[in-house]
Amino acid sequence: MLHRKFVLFLLLFTSAAFAQTAPGNAAFEVATVKPSAPLDMAKMAADMKAGKMPRFGPHVDAARAEYNFMPLKDLIANAYTVKGYQVTGPSWLASTRFDIAAKMPEGATKDDAPKMLQALLADRFKLTLHRETQDHPVLALMVGKDGPKMKVSTLVNPPIDESVELKPGEMKMDTPDGPAIITRNSDGSQTINMGAKGITTTKMDTQTQALKIESSTTTMAGFTDTLNQMMQMGGGGGRPVVDKTGLTGNYQVSFEISREDLMAFAREQAKNLGMSAPNAPPSSAPAEASPAAAASDPSGSSIYSSVQKLGLKLEPSKAKIEQLIIDHVEKTPTEN
Repeated sequence: MLHRKFVLFLLLFTSAAFAQTAPGNAAFEVATVKPSAPLDMAKMAADMKAGKMPRFGPHVDAARAEYNFMPLKDLIANAYTVKGYQVTGPSWLASTRFDIAAKMPEGATKDDAPKMLQALLADRFKLTLHRETQDHPVLALMVGKDGPKMKVSTLVNPPIDESVELKPGEMKMDTPDGPAIITRNSDGSQTINMGAKGITTTKMDTQTQALKIESSTTTMAGFTDTLNQMMQMGGGGGRPVVDKTGLTGNYQVSFEISREDLMAFAREQAKNLGMSAPNAPPSSAPAEASPAAAASDPSGSSIYSSVQKLGLKLEPSKAKIEQLIIDHVEKTPTEN
C-alpha cells in the first residue's frame, strides 16, 4: 500500500509541474466544472497494471481542453502561466481539486487556452487578483567550490512527435515547453520525456524505500524543475529553487531522496487529498519533518546532500518574484 501511494505521489507531482501552458486569448465555447471525485486506488492500480494511465493534469489541443484532478491553485497557475509557488491565497486552494472539460472555439489553438481558462475562473469562481513583485526567499542552485561532478551528455533528446500514437502505459501532458510523455514502466519506475529538457526516470528502491532519480540528458532548467517539483509537493510552502549555475548543455544526473523525506512529502499530499497517511517512519527518523521545513532549511534533507554529490549546492538567497495575490475566490463554482 505504501508503494502504491508513492506511485500516486509521483503522478501528482508530475501533473502539478506540467500545469502551465503558453498565453492566448478568447473564451471557451462551452465548459463544465465539477469537483474531482475521490480516487479509487484499487481501480487506478488495476488500470495502470493493464497499461492504462490515469489522466491527471492539463490536456489541450485545438478542439478540446481538459484539466483533470487539479487543485484550484494549479488551475490559476495554468491560466496565468506562472509557477504554483507564485500564487498567494487561502490554503484550501492547494487541496480543493476540480475537473474541467471545455470545447475550444473554431479557429483556436492550444496557445489560446490559458486566457480562456482565466475567463472561466473569473466567471465560475468569481476570481479576482492582482500582481506584485516582491523579494522572496529562494534556494539558489549554484556550482560548488570544486566544480560540477556531473558527466556531460553527448546525447541530445529530440522534440516529441505528437503525431505518434501513445503506447500502453504512456500518457501525454502539455507543458510550457511543449508536450511531455510520461511512461509507467513494467518494473514500477516512471519515465518522463520532456523533449529538449531531457528524459528523467524515477524509481522506488524497494529495500531502502528511497526514490532514485536518474537522467542521461537533462539540462539545468530540467533539473531545477525536478527539484522544484519535490520541494513544492507539500503545497508550495517551501522556497522555490532558481538556477544560478550558468551551466549549459545536457548532463547525466543521478540522485536520491530518502524514505524520511518521501514520508514527509507523502503525509502532506495525503492530507491535501483527504487520505490516510502512509505508515510513519521508524522512531529514529525525523517524524516532524515537512516539505516546507526541508525546503526552508535544506541542510538536513537528502535532497541537499544529493545535490552536493553532483558538485552543486543549494544556497538560501532572495530574488524578486512576481506573485499573483488572490483578492477574492469562491470555493464552490457556479453551476454548469
